[in-house]
Amino acid sequence: MLKLTLEALQIIDAIDRLGSFSAAGKEIFRVPSTISYTVGKLEEDLGVALFERSGPKVVLTPAGKELLKEGRHLLRAASDLEMRVRRVASGWETEFAIGMDSMLSPVALQDDIQAFYEIADQTRLKIVQEVLSGSWEALLDRRVDLLIGAAGEGPSGGGYKSEILGTVRFIFAVAPSHPLASIKRPLTKEDLRPYRAISVADSVRQTPARTVGLLLGQDTLAVPDMRTKYFLQLAGLGFGFLPECYVREALSNGALIMKEVEEPRADETFSVAWRTGEEGEALKWWLARARQYATPECFAMLAPGC
Repeated sequence: MLKLTLEALQIIDAIDRLGSFSAAGKEIFRVPSTISYTVGKLEEDLGVALFERSGPKVVLTPAGKELLKEGRHLLRAASDLEMRVRRVASGWETEFAIGMDSMLSPVALQDDIQAFYEIADQTRLKIVQEVLSGSWEALLDRRVDLLIGAAGEGPSGGGYKSEILGTVRFIFAVAPSHPLASIKRPLTKEDLRPYRAISVADSVRQTPARTVGLLLGQDTLAVPDMRTKYFLQLAGLGFGFLPECYVREALSNGALIMKEVEEPRADETFSVAWRTGEEGEALKWWLARARQYATPECFAMLAPGC
């Protein structure tokens, strides 16, 4: 049987902070005799002195300091557990994770985050970014609870619901120094094959990765996100499709050149998605906020520059 109790740790903590048994008793609503008995019993059970007593003032011994150092972690953990149990009873999730495609900006959610903390500050909020099919996989693997801006169509097999938030137009662009820039007609597969494509790597872990606009056997530079792809294409290190909202300025000042291709990329659809059968309060709250982005003007806030 454990000789150490949370009540004993609470008493020792109060004595250390307030400097006397009587002051500790007043703070935690215990009579001095109970304080003295609890400390004496613990010292007897552990076989060590926890306090050096000098009149009304007491100080911790080295053994007492070590006990309280670790004991305070236990007190914080117990307090956190109590709050979590109360949150579960109230219907609010203890943790809530939001997934977003790496092309979108979590900073756009700052007003939503502030509003959420004003009503659910005890729910731990986490925001993660995935790429292409990786977002959908994260939802079905329960690594996230809600997707705000998942690219493309969800996987077959169900287990989730989704609603379209918006779409992003993609254009083919190269730097003026790239060999493809000098071709005056729509680019064919044969034109593209000799040169390096830059692609954003799908973050999916278990299912087949999705690829967009790549040719079989083509030299490819895989990067972690769309911003990296954009800057490397600016540097002339490769070609590929980029979101129109990323490249407007570069096109206007000549840093990138838009090229027609025989096989253009379709607009990318982004959705909000969540697992079926889950009805936590945080999910309800965030789903309602996410749906507010389902207009062209509001969705543009999620994609920088769009």
